[in-house]
Amino acid sequence: METAPKLFLRQLQLGSMDNFVYLLGAAGSKETAVVDPAWDSAAIDQALADAARTLACVLLTHSHPDHVNALAEVLGRHPVPVYAQAAEVAAAPWMEKLGPALHRAAPDQVVQVGPLAVRLIATPGHTPGSQCLLAEGALFTGDTLFVNACGRVDLPGGSAEAMFHSLSALARLPPETQVYPGHDYGDVPVSTVARERERNPYLQPKNLGAFAAIR
Repeated sequence: METAPKLFLRQLQLGSMDNFVYLLGAAGSKETAVVDPAWDSAAIDQALADAARTLACVLLTHSHPDHVNALAEVLGRHPVPVYAQAAEVAAAPWMEKLGPALHRAAPDQVVQVGPLAVRLIATPGHTPGSQCLLAEGALFTGDTLFVNACGRVDLPGGSAEAMFHSLSALARLPPETQVYPGHDYGDVPVSTVARERERNPYLQPKNLGAFAAIR
């Protein structure tokens, strides 16, 4: 019986908007994904070098500039695949310029980062093709779920209804699931599904009407 790989994980806080950029892989492998490369490609490269890791792919939670503004520089030095939900590509035509590097993902598609399986969970609401990434009990939530908060739904392509259903699905994940948000907006940099169920006001509403009333 195969055992699950242990995670290699680095959380980098970069830029003027307190973004979190993540390096993710299996502890026993050098292959690494970068989640939402933004603000400082040199810092990302340095973190990879310090850990003696190799960039294997880019995983995008969504296409807003504060989450992708170092993407071109990263790809310039590391010609690797980029994974985004197909719905996000349709909503952000600039992504077509990535050419053959761009991989349009389907909901719940699994991407292998070496021996590590990363599940791409479609979580629309903040944008039409927002996605969260789940790997070995670690959930990378971009601008969908924050510590004690959730992403905006009043930007182009946002939807309170879609966000409600996405958050409801995330709340059903195992309570011990670790939550790694896309920004350092909370009182702690990492949370759990159990903690968010208890403390996050946007996970409390039981129906769309109640959610829309506060969001």
